[in-house]
Amino acid sequence: MPTSTRSKTESAKTARRQRGVQRKVDATDRGKPKAKSPGPMQAGARKYPVPPFPKQHHPKPGEERLIEPAPLYDAPFWRGSDKLAGKVALITGGDSGIGRAVAVLFAREGADVAIVYLSEDRDAKATKAAVEAEGRRCITLRGDVAKRTFCRKAVGQTVEKLGRLDVLVNNAAFQVHSADFADLTEEHFDTTLKTNLYGYFHMAKEAVPHMKPGSAIVNTGSVTGIEGSKELVDYSMTKGGIHAFTRALSGSLIGRGIRVNAVAPGPVWTPLNPSEKEAEDVSRFGAQTPMKRPAQPEEIAPAYVFLASPQCSSYITGEILPIIGGY
Repeated sequence: MPTSTRSKTESAKTARRQRGVQRKVDATDRGKPKAKSPGPMQAGARKYPVPPFPKQHHPKPGEERLIEPAPLYDAPFWRGSDKLAGKVALITGGDSGIGRAVAVLFAREGADVAIVYLSEDRDAKATKAAVEAEGRRCITLRGDVAKRTFCRKAVGQTVEKLGRLDVLVNNAAFQVHSADFADLTEEHFDTTLKTNLYGYFHMAKEAVPHMKPGSAIVNTGSVTGIEGSKELVDYSMTKGGIHAFTRALSGSLIGRGIRVNAVAPGPVWTPLNPSEKEAEDVSRFGAQTPMKRPAQPEEIAPAYVFLASPQCSSYITGEILPIIGGY
């Protein structure tokens, strides 16, 4: 049989086999009832709130005490094991949201904590009380991380009052959507960059001279820095910059024994978003993830413990850890 004829015969047989497989699968599909869409995933130590949430829109910078339902940060089932014993951590944006949850877990792991916040005095006071309830010291520092002079002051007061600085968590952020790129003003763009990029740069510049080998910097990135967001062009740009800053700075500091990593969360139920989105969008926040709900701050905070603790991550630097609900 000529080669061309043999090839046609063999290909015809293959096509028949493929159609046979298809018929069997089609028959199986027809015989199965329609699968129901699974509800929001609950895989944690307790059941977490799911959309729809109450419609709400809060003024910037957002206050945790006003959010409904209240973000869950205290991680009642987390048992500390001295992963940060004797350490001192400085956390920007530490008054609420992820920052508050990180402060509580750091304290439970044995660290004293300095909280930097913009203007949310009542939230900062509540976070301070939560840290002290864990048996650790806490100081609160009010100011704007976009200002180099404040960052210098914050680091100086941390070292003066708590005795050292071992962990810097850059977490403070500004985020407001622009439905159309044409609506993104220079003032808006500048505010986002100054807080999210300058703030991280200034804090790292001031902190590093005080940090000894074994210290760590943990930056808060975002899924928007990986995938982008059409309504958050400026914010996505800064978060992508933070990821690059993390990788570049890790190389710069590796000789000093200082590790630099980042956590890149997806949607998290914190004051950042109810003060950023329209009320209708807030009610559906996080529903688009495969888990069909946003994370709670206490679900994100363990990643910061992991990256801050030399017991857990001594061989990890320059990494971006996405926690994005199953994308």
